[in-house]
Amino acid sequence: MPHSSSEKTKPSRLTLYIVIAMIIGIITGYLINQNTSPEFIRDFAPKIKLLATIFLRLVQMIIAPLVFATLVVGIAKLGDLKTVGRVGGKAMIWFISASLVSLALGLILVNITKPGVGVNLANADLEGAKDLMGKTKEFSLEKFVEHVVPRSVVEAMATNEILQLVIFSIFFGVALTAIGDRGKSIVNALDSLTHVVLKMVGYVMNLAPLGVFGAMTGVIAIKGLSILKTYAYYIGSFYLGLVVLWAVLLGVGYLILKKRLPVLLRRIASPMTIAFNTASSEAVFPKLVEEMERFGCNNKIVSFTLPLGYSFNLDGSMMYMTFASMFIAQAYNVTAVTDHVGTQIAMLLVFMLTSKGIAGVPRASLVVVLATGGMFGIPPEGIGLVLAIDTFCDMGRSMTNVLGNALATAAVSKWEGALKHH
Repeated sequence: MPHSSSEKTKPSRLTLYIVIAMIIGIITGYLINQNTSPEFIRDFAPKIKLLATIFLRLVQMIIAPLVFATLVVGIAKLGDLKTVGRVGGKAMIWFISASLVSLALGLILVNITKPGVGVNLANADLEGAKDLMGKTKEFSLEKFVEHVVPRSVVEAMATNEILQLVIFSIFFGVALTAIGDRGKSIVNALDSLTHVVLKMVGYVMNLAPLGVFGAMTGVIAIKGLSILKTYAYYIGSFYLGLVVLWAVLLGVGYLILKKRLPVLLRRIASPMTIAFNTASSEAVFPKLVEEMERFGCNNKIVSFTLPLGYSFNLDGSMMYMTFASMFIAQAYNVTAVTDHVGTQIAMLLVFMLTSKGIAGVPRASLVVVLATGGMFGIPPEGIGLVLAIDTFCDMGRSMTNVLGNALATAAVSKWEGALKHH
């Protein structure tokens, strides 16, 4: 997964373009809001929002092959159970615990801070959401099982049912591993497919500024600048959540690594800074491998645990998913979600599964929010609300993903008695 230095600077340029697009969108939307008639605004807003729709549809287009290829390859690499079964078990215990803690903390904090309450959306937006909300009032075990178990993998891909795709990919990956050498060519082909799809992700992400411009202009044109106050509160609430998560992760890290923890933090300071500035945890993968080996982690454990962590252990993204989905639910007043703890816990568990194929791709969390949110009647157009400020949240969550994966790798090395002292 090596990245050239020119590629490393590219996401930060993209971040800059997104911020510029956001500012231009705010100004354009404000001018239209202030200087044109309500009729013009009603006509203009849906048309400019098409830019965001195009971007989102392109992202949705690539998510199914990405989930399938990354998960199957991950499982196939995990599959040499003679040498790595034990290490894999330990890593998964850490990943699952950390994921649950991240999701739960996000859910608790978003219920306390309620950043989405009071985001008064235009009636036009609510109209589109009504039929979706109607579908999920009767959220039942039968419906849940139908959502989990695929009837056809082609149907799951066509309808972007991420969870069904995860189930199929797990079966496929395990079967592929079981047939041994005969499956090698398929693993290699899927590995190549992953690289192709990640390249496509790069192309699609270049259109992110246009999507942000469309989403921002549309929202501000309808609502004026008052909507931005909500964003400031939303970003603040999310970063508060990350601070709490960091405290928990570092606390556990200290219990395991003791005095080595500050040494680890010094080692990963540079990868974390790059991840923050580029809003991509994937961009620092090669650098992180290098630093973890310098810290004293066993090479075999690093090369096994880190790639796995990039698919299974994205702590920052996990917290963001509960935040973004609850924010949209609160904004659209989806009482089936906001007023029922049971539904929220069900959603948390679904995120636990659906998020397992997203790799470290920038803004992929939004797609999982989109796919999973639909199950619970969270309107898909609500993503337009968070897309606009997603970059700011992405910076924090990418940095947190790097911290979480570094701690996981160090912890597994320590448990295996394979942590050298330098």
